[in-house]
Amino acid sequence: MQIEPIPAFEDNYIWALRENGQVALVDPGEAAPVERYLEKVGARLTAILVTHRHGDHIGGIAELVAKYPVPVHGPAREAAEVVTHPLCDGERISVLGAEFEVIEVPGHTLGHIAFYRPGILFCGDTLFGAGCGRVFEGTLAQMHASLARLAALPPDTLVYCAHEYTQSCLRFAKTVEPDNAALDARITSVAAQRAAGQPSVPATLAEELATNPFLRWSAPGVVAAATAWLGHRPANDAATFGAIRVWRDSL
Repeated sequence: MQIEPIPAFEDNYIWALRENGQVALVDPGEAAPVERYLEKVGARLTAILVTHRHGDHIGGIAELVAKYPVPVHGPAREAAEVVTHPLCDGERISVLGAEFEVIEVPGHTLGHIAFYRPGILFCGDTLFGAGCGRVFEGTLAQMHASLARLAALPPDTLVYCAHEYTQSCLRFAKTVEPDNAALDARITSVAAQRAAGQPSVPATLAEELATNPFLRWSAPGVVAAATAWLGHRPANDAATFGAIRVWRDSL
């Protein structure tokens, strides 16, 4: 199965899973780029997956299903206007012959879900390259718990997030951990990718664990940075994460 990015809006990625002339989409916020992609590859749309209800993730669905009446799998707790097959934590679905597990990851929105199978994670706006989503509806504690669930997945998991935010996230990560050598190496490699017009994602979860301050709440450098920003040492890992997220929001 091939997984290909369809660029949308300014910095979104709609992920296309393609196998034997069939395509499933993850978070099609815009219909026109999908139509162009399907025509280019000569494939038929057979399913849509939704991680959460924000317009840049579901905005193209109504137009697409009007032309291609396909099932729309998404969070049971939201996106009722487009989701035909609501999903809850722990459920499994088959997509182009591949089985994915549903992981509920509230924080960015209260009903946000991710889709996981060994080696592949579609995480919407919960986890980004070197960053994480803003906490719009949930709590910082919820977001920390959601990210902890994703951080516990196998390190070779490829993280397919929904935005090209990596370079801006890396700049903040460098502020948090200026002495992180792995971070320096990633900044260089991502700059080369973007200069060549290539996406910076997916990256492996191992790379995120080494460079993403929103997953590194127990790293001494991140704890020290949170302590300096707060003016006191955070009480625990969740508090460290919360301090880093609020710091990022303040910029």
